[in-house]
Amino acid sequence: MLFTDSIFVGIDPTSGRKSFTYAALDRDLNLIALTDGEMEDVTAFLAGQKAARVAINAPSSVNHGLLREKMRQEMLTPHQIRGADMRLGEYELRERGIPVSGTPSRVESCPSWVQLGFELYRKLDKMGFARFPQKESSYQILETHPHACFCKLVDKNLFPKPTLEGRLQRQLILYERGLRIKDPMEFFEELTRHKLLNGILPLEFIYLPEILDALVAAYTAWLTSERPAEIAQVGNEQEGIIFLPMTAPKETY
Repeated sequence: MLFTDSIFVGIDPTSGRKSFTYAALDRDLNLIALTDGEMEDVTAFLAGQKAARVAINAPSSVNHGLLREKMRQEMLTPHQIRGADMRLGEYELRERGIPVSGTPSRVESCPSWVQLGFELYRKLDKMGFARFPQKESSYQILETHPHACFCKLVDKNLFPKPTLEGRLQRQLILYERGLRIKDPMEFFEELTRHKLLNGILPLEFIYLPEILDALVAAYTAWLTSERPAEIAQVGNEQEGIIFLPMTAPKETY
Protein backbone atom coordinates (compact mmCIF):
# COMPACT_ATOMS: atom_id res chain seq x y z
CA MET A 1 0.00 0.00 0.00
CA LEU A 2 1.48 3.32 -1.08
CA PHE A 3 0.60 6.54 0.74
CA THR A 4 1.19 9.90 -0.92
CA ASP A 5 2.04 11.82 2.27
CA SER A 6 4.41 11.29 5.15
CA ILE A 7 3.35 8.75 7.72
CA PHE A 8 4.42 8.29 11.32
CA VAL A 9 5.19 4.77 12.42
CA GLY A 10 5.74 3.21 15.82
CA ILE A 11 7.40 -0.21 16.02
CA ASP A 12 7.47 -2.40 19.11
CA PRO A 13 9.74 -5.49 18.98
CA THR A 14 8.41 -7.17 22.13
CA SER A 15 5.19 -8.69 20.79
CA GLY A 16 4.57 -12.23 21.97
CA ARG A 17 2.87 -13.43 18.78
CA LYS A 18 5.05 -11.97 16.04
CA SER A 19 8.46 -10.37 16.13
CA PHE A 20 7.05 -6.85 15.77
CA THR A 21 3.88 -4.88 16.36
CA TYR A 22 3.60 -1.66 14.39
CA ALA A 23 1.19 1.25 14.04
CA ALA A 24 1.06 4.06 11.50
CA LEU A 25 -0.62 7.46 11.70
CA ASP A 26 -1.15 10.18 9.11
CA ARG A 27 -0.73 13.91 9.77
CA ASP A 28 -4.29 14.12 11.10
CA LEU A 29 -3.65 11.26 13.57
CA ASN A 30 -5.84 8.86 11.62
CA LEU A 31 -4.87 5.24 12.13
CA ILE A 32 -3.79 3.84 8.77
CA ALA A 33 -2.09 0.64 9.91
CA LEU A 34 -2.13 -1.46 13.07
CA THR A 35 -0.81 -4.99 12.88
CA ASP A 36 2.03 -7.34 13.73
CA GLY A 37 4.50 -9.20 11.59
CA GLU A 38 8.05 -10.30 11.00
CA MET A 39 11.02 -8.25 9.86
CA GLU A 40 10.19 -8.61 6.18
CA ASP A 41 6.61 -7.46 6.78
CA VAL A 42 7.77 -4.30 8.55
CA THR A 43 10.40 -3.41 5.95
CA ALA A 44 8.01 -4.11 3.06
CA PHE A 45 5.43 -1.79 4.59
CA LEU A 46 7.97 0.99 5.06
CA ALA A 47 9.44 0.51 1.59
CA GLY A 48 6.03 1.26 0.12
CA GLN A 49 5.83 4.74 1.64
CA LYS A 50 6.67 8.03 -0.04
CA ALA A 51 7.98 9.39 3.28
CA ALA A 52 8.07 7.97 6.79
CA ARG A 53 9.29 8.90 10.24
CA VAL A 54 9.70 5.80 12.38
CA ALA A 55 10.03 5.55 16.17
CA ILE A 56 11.35 2.27 17.54
CA ASN A 57 10.74 0.99 21.07
CA ALA A 58 14.20 -0.50 21.45
CA PRO A 59 17.74 0.66 22.24
CA SER A 60 19.69 1.78 19.20
CA SER A 61 23.06 0.87 20.73
CA VAL A 62 24.71 -1.01 23.55
CA ASN A 63 26.15 1.10 26.35
CA HIS A 64 29.73 2.30 25.86
CA GLY A 65 30.66 2.62 29.50
CA LEU A 66 29.89 6.34 29.68
CA LEU A 67 27.92 5.98 32.90
CA ARG A 68 30.70 3.96 34.53
CA GLU A 69 33.19 6.66 33.61
CA LYS A 70 30.86 9.35 34.94
CA MET A 71 30.57 7.51 38.25
CA ARG A 72 34.35 7.06 38.49
CA GLN A 73 34.80 10.79 38.00
CA GLU A 74 32.28 11.42 40.78
CA MET A 75 34.31 9.15 43.06
CA LEU A 76 31.47 6.73 43.77
CA THR A 77 32.09 3.37 45.43
CA PRO A 78 33.06 0.25 43.42
CA HIS A 79 29.69 -1.27 44.42
CA GLN A 80 27.82 1.62 42.83
CA ILE A 81 29.96 1.48 39.72
CA ARG A 82 29.30 -2.25 39.27
CA GLY A 83 25.58 -1.46 39.01
CA ALA A 84 26.13 0.98 36.16
CA ASP A 85 25.71 -1.41 33.24
CA MET A 86 23.33 0.86 31.33
CA ARG A 87 23.33 3.82 29.00
CA LEU A 88 23.37 7.41 30.22
CA GLY A 89 19.87 8.04 28.87
CA GLU A 90 18.47 5.08 30.80
CA TYR A 91 20.20 6.31 33.94
CA GLU A 92 18.68 9.79 33.46
CA LEU A 93 15.19 8.27 33.22
CA ARG A 94 15.74 6.17 36.34
CA GLU A 95 16.94 9.24 38.19
CA ARG A 96 13.57 10.84 37.42
CA GLY A 97 11.71 7.85 38.81
CA ILE A 98 10.82 6.23 35.49
CA PRO A 99 11.69 2.52 35.72
CA VAL A 100 13.44 1.35 32.56
CA SER A 101 15.73 -1.59 31.93
CA GLY A 102 19.41 -1.02 31.27
CA THR A 103 21.17 -1.97 28.06
CA PRO A 104 24.32 -4.10 28.57
CA SER A 105 27.66 -3.27 26.97
CA ARG A 106 27.80 -6.49 24.92
CA VAL A 107 25.28 -7.45 22.24
CA GLU A 108 25.28 -11.11 23.29
CA SER A 109 24.30 -10.09 26.83
CA CYS A 110 21.21 -8.22 25.62
CA PRO A 111 17.72 -9.80 25.70
CA SER A 112 16.50 -11.26 22.42
CA TRP A 113 14.04 -8.40 21.79
CA VAL A 114 16.88 -5.86 22.16
CA GLN A 115 19.02 -7.79 19.68
CA LEU A 116 16.02 -7.88 17.35
CA GLY A 117 15.83 -4.10 17.65
CA PHE A 118 19.51 -3.79 16.70
CA GLU A 119 18.82 -5.87 13.61
CA LEU A 120 15.90 -3.62 12.66
CA TYR A 121 18.03 -0.48 12.99
CA ARG A 122 20.70 -2.06 10.77
CA LYS A 123 18.12 -3.08 8.20
CA LEU A 124 16.58 0.40 8.04
CA ASP A 125 20.02 2.00 7.85
CA LYS A 126 20.71 -0.09 4.75
CA MET A 127 17.32 0.94 3.30
CA GLY A 128 18.38 4.58 3.47
CA PHE A 129 16.70 5.71 6.66
CA ALA A 130 18.59 8.55 8.35
CA ARG A 131 18.85 9.01 12.10
CA PHE A 132 16.56 11.81 13.26
CA PRO A 133 16.96 14.77 13.01
CA GLN A 134 17.91 15.07 9.34
CA LYS A 135 15.93 17.86 7.65
CA GLU A 136 16.82 16.73 4.13
CA SER A 137 15.66 13.12 4.53
CA SER A 138 12.14 11.85 3.87
CA TYR A 139 12.94 8.63 5.74
CA GLN A 140 14.06 8.95 9.35
CA ILE A 141 14.25 6.70 12.39
CA LEU A 142 14.49 7.53 16.07
CA GLU A 143 14.59 5.70 19.37
CA THR A 144 11.91 6.08 22.00
CA HIS A 145 10.70 4.26 25.12
CA PRO A 146 6.96 3.51 25.50
CA HIS A 147 6.69 3.53 29.29
CA ALA A 148 8.68 6.75 29.56
CA CYS A 149 6.49 8.29 26.84
CA PHE A 150 3.29 7.53 28.73
CA CYS A 151 4.77 8.83 31.99
CA LYS A 152 5.78 12.07 30.31
CA LEU A 153 2.36 12.53 28.69
CA VAL A 154 0.59 12.57 32.05
CA ASP A 155 3.42 13.71 34.35
CA LYS A 156 3.04 10.70 36.63
CA ASN A 157 3.65 6.98 36.81
CA LEU A 158 0.97 4.61 35.59
CA PHE A 159 -0.86 1.43 36.47
CA PRO A 160 1.10 -1.69 35.40
CA LYS A 161 0.96 -2.21 31.65
CA PRO A 162 -0.39 -5.80 31.59
CA THR A 163 -3.38 -5.00 33.84
CA LEU A 164 -6.80 -4.01 32.56
CA GLU A 165 -6.61 -0.66 34.34
CA GLY A 166 -3.14 -0.06 32.89
CA ARG A 167 -4.36 -0.74 29.38
CA LEU A 168 -7.43 1.46 29.84
CA GLN A 169 -5.30 4.27 31.22
CA ARG A 170 -2.81 4.19 28.34
CA GLN A 171 -5.50 3.99 25.68
CA LEU A 172 -7.37 6.91 27.24
CA ILE A 173 -4.17 8.98 27.27
CA LEU A 174 -3.75 8.42 23.54
CA TYR A 175 -7.44 8.96 22.78
CA GLU A 176 -7.42 12.27 24.66
CA ARG A 177 -4.36 13.30 22.66
CA GLY A 178 -6.41 13.09 19.48
CA LEU A 179 -5.48 9.71 18.02
CA ARG A 180 -8.39 8.29 15.98
CA ILE A 181 -8.50 5.02 17.87
CA LYS A 182 -11.18 3.14 19.80
CA ASP A 183 -12.69 5.12 22.67
CA PRO A 184 -11.76 3.06 25.77
CA MET A 185 -14.78 4.40 27.68
CA GLU A 186 -16.99 2.25 25.44
CA PHE A 187 -15.67 -0.66 27.49
CA PHE A 188 -17.72 0.57 30.45
CA GLU A 189 -20.79 1.23 28.33
CA GLU A 190 -20.76 -2.43 27.29
CA LEU A 191 -19.99 -3.78 30.75
CA THR A 192 -23.40 -4.92 32.00
CA ARG A 193 -24.29 -6.59 35.28
CA HIS A 194 -25.02 -9.84 33.39
CA LYS A 195 -21.66 -9.84 31.60
CA LEU A 196 -19.75 -9.16 34.78
CA LEU A 197 -21.55 -11.90 36.72
CA ASN A 198 -20.75 -14.36 33.94
CA GLY A 199 -17.11 -13.31 33.56
CA ILE A 200 -17.62 -11.76 30.15
CA LEU A 201 -15.62 -8.59 29.59
CA PRO A 202 -15.89 -6.47 26.40
CA LEU A 203 -12.14 -6.62 25.81
CA GLU A 204 -12.57 -5.94 22.10
CA PHE A 205 -12.62 -2.24 23.00
CA ILE A 206 -9.22 -2.34 24.70
CA TYR A 207 -5.92 -2.74 22.86
CA LEU A 208 -3.22 -5.17 23.91
CA PRO A 209 -0.14 -3.73 25.67
CA GLU A 210 2.17 -4.13 22.67
CA ILE A 211 -0.34 -2.30 20.46
CA LEU A 212 -0.52 0.59 22.91
CA ASP A 213 3.28 0.74 22.99
CA ALA A 214 3.41 0.86 19.18
CA LEU A 215 0.76 3.60 19.14
CA VAL A 216 2.59 5.84 21.61
CA ALA A 217 5.78 5.42 19.58
CA ALA A 218 3.91 6.46 16.42
CA TYR A 219 2.52 9.47 18.26
CA THR A 220 6.03 10.41 19.40
CA ALA A 221 7.22 10.23 15.79
CA TRP A 222 4.29 12.50 14.85
CA LEU A 223 5.25 15.02 17.54
CA THR A 224 8.82 15.29 16.24
CA SER A 225 7.39 16.49 12.93
CA GLU A 226 4.21 18.37 13.80
CA ARG A 227 4.96 19.72 17.29
CA PRO A 228 8.74 19.61 17.77
CA ALA A 229 8.54 22.03 20.73
CA GLU A 230 6.81 19.23 22.67
CA ILE A 231 9.72 16.81 22.32
CA ALA A 232 12.42 16.17 24.90
CA GLN A 233 15.48 13.95 24.68
CA VAL A 234 17.82 12.10 27.01
CA GLY A 235 21.10 10.34 26.35
CA ASN A 236 23.71 11.22 23.75
CA GLU A 237 24.62 10.43 20.16
CA GLN A 238 27.34 7.92 21.04
CA GLU A 239 24.99 5.58 22.94
CA GLY A 240 21.71 6.66 21.39
CA ILE A 241 19.33 9.54 22.05
CA ILE A 242 15.90 8.63 23.43
CA PHE A 243 13.16 10.96 22.19
CA LEU A 244 10.08 11.49 24.37
CA PRO A 245 6.99 13.73 24.48
CA MET A 246 6.94 16.93 26.52
CA THR A 247 9.75 19.39 27.19
CA ALA A 248 9.98 19.93 30.95
CA PRO A 249 10.00 16.65 32.87
CA LYS A 250 9.32 16.48 36.58
CA GLU A 251 12.26 15.70 38.83
CA THR A 252 10.64 12.39 39.78
CA TYR A 253 7.53 10.44 38.87
